[in-house]
Amino acid sequence: MKIAITGATGQLGHFVIDALLKETKAENIIALVRNIEKAVELKDKGIELRLFDYDQPETLAPALQEVDKLLLISANEVGRRTPQHAAVIDAAKAANVPYIAYTSLLNADTNPLGLAQEHRETESLIKTSGLKYTFLRNNWYSENYLANAQHVAEQGTLYGSAKDGKISSASRQDYAEAAAKVLTSQGHDNKTYELAGSTSFTLSDLAGYIAKASGKAVQYQNISPEDYTSALKNAGLPDGLIEVIVDADVQTVKGAMYSDSKDLENLLGRKTTLIQDQITDLFK
Repeated sequence: MKIAITGATGQLGHFVIDALLKETKAENIIALVRNIEKAVELKDKGIELRLFDYDQPETLAPALQEVDKLLLISANEVGRRTPQHAAVIDAAKAANVPYIAYTSLLNADTNPLGLAQEHRETESLIKTSGLKYTFLRNNWYSENYLANAQHVAEQGTLYGSAKDGKISSASRQDYAEAAAKVLTSQGHDNKTYELAGSTSFTLSDLAGYIAKASGKAVQYQNISPEDYTSALKNAGLPDGLIEVIVDADVQTVKGAMYSDSKDLENLLGRKTTLIQDQITDLFK
C-alpha cells in the first residue's frame, strides 16, 4: 500500500507524515514535494521523495505512478487553488490512482467564507472524476489564533471583529492524525467528515486563556471590520491575508466557525486538543 502526500513539507503535511509513521512503515509513504533538497529530513526517515510541482504539470502524473492512496492537501495559493487541484486530479486519473482524500473546509457546501468557493469547486471536480474519495472538511486551525498570543499578552488587548461568535477550532496535529487514520484504515470511501474541535470558545474566552497563561491582564476588544482591516494594514500584513483574517471574524459572528460535529474526535478516538493547553505551552 503506497500512500502519497502533497505538500509533505508544509505546515499540515509534516504533521501528517509524522502521524502516518505511527500507523504504517516509512516504505509505504511517498512525500510529494516541490523542492527535493528541502525534504532531506524525510528521506533520512526512509520516506521516498518525488518531485511534484503544480506549476510543472509534467511532474504530476509520473510522481503518482503506483500510488494506492493520495492525500491532496489544499494548496496555499488562494485564488489559484482550483486549477492547481484540477491538475492533480487529472494526473491521479492518468496514473490510475484509485483513491483520493482531500483536505476541504468545514461545511464547504454552505460555508459563507470567501475561501469556501475553491473548496466547493475542488470537491465537485473530485466527485465527477470517478475516483473513490474522502473529504476531510477541516475547520479553522487553532494555530491561527496562537501566532500573536505573546504579542497580545504584551499589549494587553486582543483585537477582532468576531463579537461573541463561537469557534470550534482544532490543532493541526489533530487534523493530521485524523487524516492518517483515514488513509490507513478501511470504510472511508466516498464519505465526508465535518472535522472540528470537541469544544468551542469566543475571542473573549481566548483573551482569558492568554491572560491566565501569561499572568498578565488581557481583554478582548471588538472593533468594526473596517477598523480591524486598517489595524492589520498598519501592522504590515499583506492585503490577501488581511482579507482572509477579517472575513473569518465576520463569518464567525454568523456561525461559520462553530460546529457540534464529533467526526474529528471519533476518528481520533479521543477529545481534540484544547486551545488553552496549547496557549499554556506557549508561555512555559
